[in-house]
Amino acid sequence: MSFPRGTLNELKLHSNALEEEMTLLVYQPAAFSPLNKYTIMIAQDGRDYFQLGRIGRVADELLAAKKIENLMIIGIPYHSVEDRWKKYHPDGEQNEAYIRFLAHELVPFIDRNFPTLQVGMGRALIGDSLGATVSLRTALRYPHTFSKVILQSPYVNEKVLQETLDFPEGPQLDIYHTVGSKETEVKTTKEGIQDFLTPNRELSRILETKTLSYHYGEFEGGHFWTHWQPDIKEALQKIL
Repeated sequence: MSFPRGTLNELKLHSNALEEEMTLLVYQPAAFSPLNKYTIMIAQDGRDYFQLGRIGRVADELLAAKKIENLMIIGIPYHSVEDRWKKYHPDGEQNEAYIRFLAHELVPFIDRNFPTLQVGMGRALIGDSLGATVSLRTALRYPHTFSKVILQSPYVNEKVLQETLDFPEGPQLDIYHTVGSKETEVKTTKEGIQDFLTPNRELSRILETKTLSYHYGEFEGGHFWTHWQPDIKEALQKIL
């Protein structure tokens, strides 16, 4: 079955926080109109989400079936594995600057240039692994700016657990969270083999008490796009 295809364009945005020019991959749906208002989904690992996750195709299908609200997707690609670690990992040298970029530079840029809802519930963050980690920590820091989050197999350490524990119950977050039942020995960039499943279960127990709406699930599989890609359709429908 074919669906009307959205468009994918590339923009550049200079970040003062990061002191570099950032590439943005901008998906607009086939029926895009400046007269409508759009929910914005910001994807870490942006190129991976479009190429490996096929998130644009999934959005095309769901929009055609009227199963999700009006949506634009902004993908942020990483330059290299090292660049990704610096920006996404809680201990990365550029992690704090990247979080500031998302909240204080990217959001105003999007709101100036596109017909957005301009409220927290009209903005979502999505990421896999470390991309999910930085998405969660950004939402915890700025819950009124980013109220919706999709976490696919996030990297979770004590810092992430503590920040989630410290998050007040007042601000309202809508979170979709999945991890693989076989993610017990995941090869990481700098920390060797890590158990992702156990800390994700602990994170789930905390988030159950902290969120307005929370979905947690475990898929049968490991830390791979093979499993994240099929999960995107349900994630979008739950969050949007």
